[in-house]
Amino acid sequence: MQSSRQIAEAATFQSFANCYMREVNGGTLVLHRTPSGPVDCMEWSLPRQQTVLRAEVTSPSLCGPHHFGRVWCRGASDAIWRPLELMSALHSLVHESYRQVEDGHTDALRGFELELLMRVLESYQQTALFIEKAQPAPDDHFIEAEQSLVFGHWLHPTPKSRQGMAFWQQESYAPELRGEFKLHYFAAKADRVRHASSRMTSAPDIVRSLIKHSGKTLGVKQDEYLLPMHPLQAEALLLDPEIREMQRKGILRHLGPAGQPFTATSSVRTVFHPQEDWMLKFSLPVRITNSVRLNRRQELEAGVAMAKLIDRIGFAARSENFRIIQDPAYITLDIPGRSESGFEVILRDNPFTVDKGKGILTVAALTADPVPGERSRLERLIRNLSARDGEAVSDTALVWFQHYLTCAVEPLVRLYDDYGVALEAHQQNSLLDIGSGYATVSYYRDNQGFYLSERYRGLLRGYVPETETIASLYFPETEIRDRFAYYLIVNQVFSIISRMGHDGLCDEGQLLRMMRTHLEECAQTMTGAGRDFARHILDQPTIASKANLTTRLFDVDELQSDHAPTLYRPVPNPLRIPAVLTVPRTSHAIAS
Repeated sequence: MQSSRQIAEAATFQSFANCYMREVNGGTLVLHRTPSGPVDCMEWSLPRQQTVLRAEVTSPSLCGPHHFGRVWCRGASDAIWRPLELMSALHSLVHESYRQVEDGHTDALRGFELELLMRVLESYQQTALFIEKAQPAPDDHFIEAEQSLVFGHWLHPTPKSRQGMAFWQQESYAPELRGEFKLHYFAAKADRVRHASSRMTSAPDIVRSLIKHSGKTLGVKQDEYLLPMHPLQAEALLLDPEIREMQRKGILRHLGPAGQPFTATSSVRTVFHPQEDWMLKFSLPVRITNSVRLNRRQELEAGVAMAKLIDRIGFAARSENFRIIQDPAYITLDIPGRSESGFEVILRDNPFTVDKGKGILTVAALTADPVPGERSRLERLIRNLSARDGEAVSDTALVWFQHYLTCAVEPLVRLYDDYGVALEAHQQNSLLDIGSGYATVSYYRDNQGFYLSERYRGLLRGYVPETETIASLYFPETEIRDRFAYYLIVNQVFSIISRMGHDGLCDEGQLLRMMRTHLEECAQTMTGAGRDFARHILDQPTIASKANLTTRLFDVDELQSDHAPTLYRPVPNPLRIPAVLTVPRTSHAIAS
């Protein structure tokens, strides 16, 4: 039986190696001779280190991550392959990534390399901890699925890196450890508080409702509003000199913890309570994967504007199998001279209170790698359906996938076609109602992920004029296509397909053909941006993928830097490879 350390090492190498294949060196597939027989391997030449690496491919994928096993290496002048520890192999890949960049900035590159290695090790440590503390959980509730992601993002080199959250704070604030905590509250002079709501209830009234069960009034004065805050962010704010000065002047008061205990969802900074009608999304002084997580003022305003748009176009009535979880209100403290104060709070609808969250799973949880010896959530689901319905597993998988496409892909492409609104629908932002076994409804969340097409500006302005004044809401269609293609197709749909392939549920080629047919139907029945998007995905030899490793190589915070490297780059499009779609994978020559 593998230890949590061994499992975490394998997961850490797998994440990094898959990113390396996509962004640095695609490698060569070879057969490697072992005493027990030849095995499939991915081979990478590392010329700057005069070394060749081979990683055993235990389960390949046409459109998702490969699964890796053992690793061997051989020096340029050696005749014998020797086993290599996974983390040593990963270190070699990191080193080679930087050795390929010769721009005369050796010291800076070495600093970036050490920073990346630190994050890799931190992500490994977190993963090992989460595996050790993992508990078998029922599959039937929103928050259980949210807190089950022990491995993290399959297209990220450091999926569980969290700089700024101390080890001892994990028990309370890491979703994987299922901790609970009370929010901290501040009282601020009303004339220094900015807020907005698209609902009949104002943001200050929503916040007051959060402490209705605490039996406390918190001593809030008539000329003050309450500001809720995540405990980590509250601690950071209380060290801010300007905040201290506002406290000294009586403009702001820290009231301490109150109300019901909340728990973190998969994003870490959005919190949930099953009896509250609202989730809250905070800024956090923590660098999670690529970025310090901040709520920007424009994102707060975008949430309210998009909630108005969703309501005004009658979205709920026109889409029974797809829903957008709204962020219809926000509240924050204004500090002169600062675009954000750190008090920015997004108030999100909570449609999953008490029993309403049963059968709701994020796609990330559904497709996540299981720990060794267990089955993935998706595999358990489909095998149970197969046994229940008396159908072959592969047939059940195909039917399930068709249900999924109907509620999770077509409605999003149609929204883009009708209104020019594309969504950042990656697997963590996308949820499915699988209460009946098959996917019947999909949900989208996150006000950071709305892309409005310039082509539809006049139409959208007519519904919500304030979209014109919110920076970074409108994009040219060429840019939207790349982002939409990555988030919806590469990140989300391909994760479903590759999961089924790894689990032996269905041939990936069949699923990719079904995906092509679905997109062809979209292209034939739509007339605007959605049709063009579907045709783009169907016809182009490449598809956009996010360059998370490149971002990490140069220590870029993608949400803050204006000089980030290109975040989206083309990779071969699995939907456009005839051999992949029509014939099974053929054997290859044995390499020496």
